[in-house]
Amino acid sequence: MRAPYLLLLLLLAPHLTFVLPWKKDEFRNCNQTPFCKRARAFKPGSCSLVAHDVSINDGDLTAKLLPRNQDPDHPSKPLLLALSVYQDGVVRLRIDEDPSLGPPKKRFQLPDVIVDEFLSKKLWLQRISTETIGSDLRPSSIVYLSDDYEAVLRQDPFEVFVREKSGKRVLSLNSHGLFDFEQLRVKNEGEDWEEKFRGHTDTRPYGPQSISFDVSFYDADFVYGIPEHATSLALKPTRGPDVEESEPYRLFNLDVFEYLNDSPFGLYGSIPFMISHGKLRGTSGFFWLNAAEMQIDVLGSGWDAESGISLPSSQSSIDTFWMSEAGIVDTFFFVGPGPKDVVRQYTSVTGTSAMPQLFATAYHQCRWNYRDEEDVAHVDSKFDEHDIPYDVLWLDIDHTDGKRYMTWDRALFPNPEEMQKKLAAKGRRMVTVVDPHVKREDSFTLHKEASKNGYYVKDAAGNDYDGWCWPGSSSYLDALSPEVRSWWGEKFSFQNYVGSTPSLYIWNDMNEPSVFSGPEGTMPRNALHHGGVEHRELHNAYGYYFHMATAEGLVKRGDGNDRPFVLSRAAFAGTQKYGTVWTGDSSADWDFLRVSVPMVLTLGLTGVSFSGADVGGFFGNPETELLVRWFQLGAFYPFFRGHAHHDTKRREPWLFGERNTELMRDAIRVRYMLLPYFYTLFREANTSGIPVIRPLWMEFPSDEVTFKNDEAFMVGSALLVQGIYTKEAKKVSVYFPGKQSWYDFRTGTIYKGGVTHQIEVFEESIPTFQKAGTIIPRKDRFRRSSTQMVNDPYTLVVALNSSQAAEGELYIDDGKSFEFKQGAFIHRRFVFSDGKLTSLNVGPIASSSTKFSSNCFIERIILLGHSGAKSALVEPENRKVDIELGPLHFLKGRRTSVLTIRKPNLLIRDDWTVKIV
Repeated sequence: MRAPYLLLLLLLAPHLTFVLPWKKDEFRNCNQTPFCKRARAFKPGSCSLVAHDVSINDGDLTAKLLPRNQDPDHPSKPLLLALSVYQDGVVRLRIDEDPSLGPPKKRFQLPDVIVDEFLSKKLWLQRISTETIGSDLRPSSIVYLSDDYEAVLRQDPFEVFVREKSGKRVLSLNSHGLFDFEQLRVKNEGEDWEEKFRGHTDTRPYGPQSISFDVSFYDADFVYGIPEHATSLALKPTRGPDVEESEPYRLFNLDVFEYLNDSPFGLYGSIPFMISHGKLRGTSGFFWLNAAEMQIDVLGSGWDAESGISLPSSQSSIDTFWMSEAGIVDTFFFVGPGPKDVVRQYTSVTGTSAMPQLFATAYHQCRWNYRDEEDVAHVDSKFDEHDIPYDVLWLDIDHTDGKRYMTWDRALFPNPEEMQKKLAAKGRRMVTVVDPHVKREDSFTLHKEASKNGYYVKDAAGNDYDGWCWPGSSSYLDALSPEVRSWWGEKFSFQNYVGSTPSLYIWNDMNEPSVFSGPEGTMPRNALHHGGVEHRELHNAYGYYFHMATAEGLVKRGDGNDRPFVLSRAAFAGTQKYGTVWTGDSSADWDFLRVSVPMVLTLGLTGVSFSGADVGGFFGNPETELLVRWFQLGAFYPFFRGHAHHDTKRREPWLFGERNTELMRDAIRVRYMLLPYFYTLFREANTSGIPVIRPLWMEFPSDEVTFKNDEAFMVGSALLVQGIYTKEAKKVSVYFPGKQSWYDFRTGTIYKGGVTHQIEVFEESIPTFQKAGTIIPRKDRFRRSSTQMVNDPYTLVVALNSSQAAEGELYIDDGKSFEFKQGAFIHRRFVFSDGKLTSLNVGPIASSSTKFSSNCFIERIILLGHSGAKSALVEPENRKVDIELGPLHFLKGRRTSVLTIRKPNLLIRDDWTVKIV
């Protein structure tokens, strides 16, 4: 939530909370951003660098890059290149200045993003082979990547690419000669390095230091990724013939009030990771570890038609152009070849998703703001009165004492511990907002300590940076510093955060960082961080470090026994290691419901699996039908939270009439029913990086019809969800990928795969289908919260394919601690084949000291697509149970009877077989 206050009004009345509409001219475009404007003017082939002194050092392929034609009177300083190879098909390319030649400063390299486990997977290169490509005057250097791939350094012209052993290219850098690296230098007399924008001056003490290059993805049909933008899943070309004039995709974390739809404009997060996909080649990926502002063009076909460059490849490609204000070249090539392979390779570098607590995967209720303890109690009781489950109630900034975070307005919240304990008694939690700006007030202990210890970001003159945010005059914690992060983490102890309890968790908002008085509503680029790092160099990772510090603080608070829950608005590569993200200040509009799907899918593709959008939209008052449809769709977001601006009308589910209350209750109950399935998917994301919700093409990578589809998505590999994005819809076209059939989630109706069906739309739900050949675990008893469901029995929904086979998984642990890392969990695989359903252990055999156990049993096994049977035999005890017709689910609306094995009473932890007889 952002209020771009006029400075005068800030000075006069900092307590006001009105907002002004988003204005395009408040933010820089490419022409107003000198590094972007310069880079976009480059022509193909403008790079004249040649690789010299190619050798192997410390297991890397190394070289020096120098211009082809050196000026003997003004020789250029070489750039140092290092190419490293890692297990599982990952190539890392680094290019930096030579520190031995005395540059004015060391260029910033991001710490704490790459995980240690990845660094241990380096393959130490032993030799280089050579090959002359085309008419090159110098041989290219080739190194082993895997049995199927190799990496190539082309010396003249300079180029790096990865290819299959057959010679087919996968992806490349500088194939079009657009590489440019502005080295740091001393300012010449009379030279002006300052940049101005809307009354703000950036002194730029180290001058131009931008980097740009082209990256090509071969045999690709589309490219995806580089969030965060409110736009389509498949990225649209931004330059080229017949391409509508467009800005590049901007990666610059900004607090954008009521952002525009269908725009390449940058939002709250920046993840410089792009994925390509195509039917011919498969999937590949490219990641640039750089937190400075970045602009990326997707180049339309024929963009280089007049360049005259003859490339040594007849393969088609999607070409992209990457531009950054600062940093170094620290890039990663991922060869795939499948979508899940690329995501797994990328998250092996930046980390997989943290395993959330079970409660966090359920429904959250939020508003700016619940007024006081009486309001909290009223909302909580109304959920119970209307039999609507929820797990978390949130408090926004107005719960604090004058916007001093980690405090309480004691007039409104006199007994915060008791308030939290009353929620906890029902298995519920509370989340409070804690932002990175600290009120500059001498009586505020947090400010006194931070100021005394030098823990704030500094301005260009070396003084504590003073900007305006919610409290008025504020300073910002320098979370790049490990010392500051450790200190900040201690502030979440129950002794320091007075009024907090073990059931209280945290929300980091405004951490782009948002500065109402700053350029573009953020911190000046020449502000200084730990180690003399300029803010321009780490801007996009500021929120990442603050998120890290908060999450680690909650772990410390619980003595390492309690998984943290921290929601962050800002995001960067690796954010998934620390918590959850949402898509920010959307509007209560059908188009924002629609765009929420590609936004959440894109975050998942780039590692941040645990994400969602504000159900109902943050700004405005949704019409009732839109709100209902948003609940029905939001029930399938990984992060499921209702939230609204304080100027909107209250919109809790019971305020819209009995029928609409019933519809929203039903939508929330669907999520609770599917919690075992979702929790299992979160574990998959935790171990492999594969997202909870996925584009259709991730599950059906050779089906071209799916490549641009971002109105439907997969939840795991078993559920297809089609949103409803128009008012009063009667029918919707649903494409069912694959050759197998699909079963309607509500009715069990069968639809043939590989074709598009016109599906009748009902108010009770959005179209949802289970793929034939899958098994979904459910819990069908409705409770107040997920905590109260822990000991409830399970239902297995077995959707048989044409071979009368199916399989699925179930993961269970204690839902809260880190003991699962020592093997304290149950992980079962269910397989139906040859008329038998078998439960198999796929988890480790835990020692007696760490073993997690459960007495939960299976109370129903539903058989979809079975030709008919009357009884089943439970083995090994040779017990007979009846098969009869029973309800597919216990939700309101259309009811369907299906074959059901009732009360087989099988313990979820055991091996067993149920044989249909």
